Amino acid sequence: MKLKIKRAEIVSTAARVSQLLEPGLPEVAFLGRSNVGKSSLLNKLVNRKQLARTSNTPGKTRLIHMYEVDIAGRTIRFVDLPGYGYAKVARTERNAWKSMIEGYLANRPSLCAAVLLQDMRRDVTDDETLLLDWLDEHSIASLVAITKTDKLKQMRRAKRVKEVKSQLLIAPARAIPTSSQTGDGIEQLWRAILERVDDAD
Repeated sequence: MKLKIKRAEIVSTAARVSQLLEPGLPEVAFLGRSNVGKSSLLNKLVNRKQLARTSNTPGKTRLIHMYEVDIAGRTIRFVDLPGYGYAKVARTERNAWKSMIEGYLANRPSLCAAVLLQDMRRDVTDDETLLLDWLDEHSIASLVAITKTDKLKQMRRAKRVKEVKSQLLIAPARAIPTSSQTGDGIEQLWRAILERVDDAD
């Protein structure tokens, strides 16, 4: 049965973790490089065009954005964490983002899972593998959404997905190819997220 979104709205925007809503509802964090298509994927997941604001300028998300989503008889919070990598900002600001991200991930009792986004056209770097290792070490369930599958033709896409999964050094089932343009993999990603939310109950 196809999953249906009954409600999706932004409920909190914060410059630091201490300003977020109190923990309570299950939360799923979204992480990735600043041009990986995070806002577009979030919009596709909740079936809204402009819930998460997209930009052609890498690094636009410099705050933590929290959304509440009603789906399959439950309410989940999506937490959009600042991007990293390609944004043209000062090192001090990048370090502040890193501190914010790790502060949230390490200290949020209602966090059920983290979704790391990886552009299928780019090779996996130490940033991604170290982050996945960090999540595993802190017993935080993680998934990888391989984004922008629509950017490559079918034969090249299948080969590239296999390459990226190999580079990630995780179980292949934890990496899900997706496209915010075509909807490829969105249902599969949702079901994987809900499984991890259920496991955390």
